[in-house]
Amino acid sequence: LPDTIPCLLSPWSEWSDCSVTCGKGMRTRQRMLKSAAELGDCNEELEQAEKCMLPECPIHCELTEWSQWSECNTSCGKGHMIRTRMIKIEPQFGGAACPETVQRTKCRVRKCLRGAGMEKRRWKEAR
Repeated sequence: LPDTIPCLLSPWSEWSDCSVTCGKGMRTRQRMLKSAAELGDCNEELEQAEKCMLPECPIHCELTEWSQWSECNTSCGKGHMIRTRMIKIEPQFGGAACPETVQRTKCRVRKCLRGAGMEKRRWKEAR
């Protein structure tokens, strides 16, 4: 049997940086074949990969669309209407906080007719 020459391999390189900046990723390292290929088959692996885990990625707040504006809350004079939206995803791991979920705006329905004013007028007319 011919003597088999052991593979001559360089040391492993340092592990690469994780393939992601947050969450789950992979990292790799390599080594080189130093002996000439014609000296025999070399079946050693030249690359290795492994999982790496960095801190969780931030999850930003997500909201639904705004609802329609409500009816004005008074039947005459100045009042307000509101509209709302719901939180779909709560922020986590330093993600952007949720903005407001309720908005108010002024509304004005026709002028209120004052009951007292009406009474006085009638009283004057009756005199």
